[in-house]
Amino acid sequence: MKIAEQFKNKTLVITGGTGSFGSTVLQRFIASDIGEIRILSRDEKKQDWMRHTLQKQYPDHAGKVQFYLGDVRNLDSVRDVMFGAHYVLHAAALKEVPSCEFFPMEAVQTNIIGTDNVVTAAIENRVERLVFLSTDKAAYPINTMGMTKAVGEKVIQSRAQKAFERAGTVLSCTRYGNVMCSRGSVIPLFINQIKQKSPVTVTDPNMTRFLMNLDEAVELVAFAFEHAQPGDLFVQKACAATIGDLADGVMKIFGKTEKKIIGSRHGEKLYETLMTREECLRATDRGDYFRIVPDARGLNYDKYYIEGNVLTESVAEYTSHNTTRLNVDEIAEKLMTTDYVKEELEGRPHLVDA
Repeated sequence: MKIAEQFKNKTLVITGGTGSFGSTVLQRFIASDIGEIRILSRDEKKQDWMRHTLQKQYPDHAGKVQFYLGDVRNLDSVRDVMFGAHYVLHAAALKEVPSCEFFPMEAVQTNIIGTDNVVTAAIENRVERLVFLSTDKAAYPINTMGMTKAVGEKVIQSRAQKAFERAGTVLSCTRYGNVMCSRGSVIPLFINQIKQKSPVTVTDPNMTRFLMNLDEAVELVAFAFEHAQPGDLFVQKACAATIGDLADGVMKIFGKTEKKIIGSRHGEKLYETLMTREECLRATDRGDYFRIVPDARGLNYDKYYIEGNVLTESVAEYTSHNTTRLNVDEIAEKLMTTDYVKEELEGRPHLVDA
């Protein structure tokens, strides 16, 4: 990935930087001309492991990475990491659907209040640009994780205009589907089950999910950093697969085993939505991405009652059921684009926390 000139000698903060996404962003940026990368997370063990791994893998660049122990729930720790920063990638989140179902207030504390804390600290320190990572589960949400991420998007959009007017800070969002091999995703589970010669546990073989690799997700974030206007939401045009075919694709690479149907987990959908019908009406085509502009109306609805503002276009939502569907061979080919699968085949350790 070519890192934009705008990052040269600048400081980037990555919240949740020891997770799957943050680790991948770090790897793509560390050897560039970026000045400093600050990792904020609450897991000292992962930080220590990442620090030593970077010193081995990137001995000439590891010094530009600084680790901050803290939690986005704590505004003071977020303020500390933001001082003097230029860009913020807000990736910290509770994102495992069943965990959030059982502990919804924990998801509220991290995904909503934590996001508001990050925005507050960014504005106070006049950060140039902040990108919030969201998920397809935020569109028509039926589970706690999706609901809290949807409110996180609203936090960004509701504060975007004033943030720009008061501090010159551009707040924007990216929304993406299942990132292959990230923490909590099913692919590492399938691989582990195959290696243990256990049955591959499939929730519902007809369930569909968008598929993106981590590099594609990072490219989406880089695009948002470069092109976003206040309150913008960017979505990548993505392909999808059924969970049954995904299991077959993993087995095509790692070996055949049984499939065991176990039924859907708490809070799971049959298919995911990247853009709602209402968002499609406001979306513009940006090549590989869609840009969804914020609803800029104020609270005075009188003019709409009097004058009217009716959109009658027939537009369907953009879902994993109506996008390009990959077959088993295409899924296996896409899986081979991920570092995680390559490292598993070669028996190498992962810098990315899957």
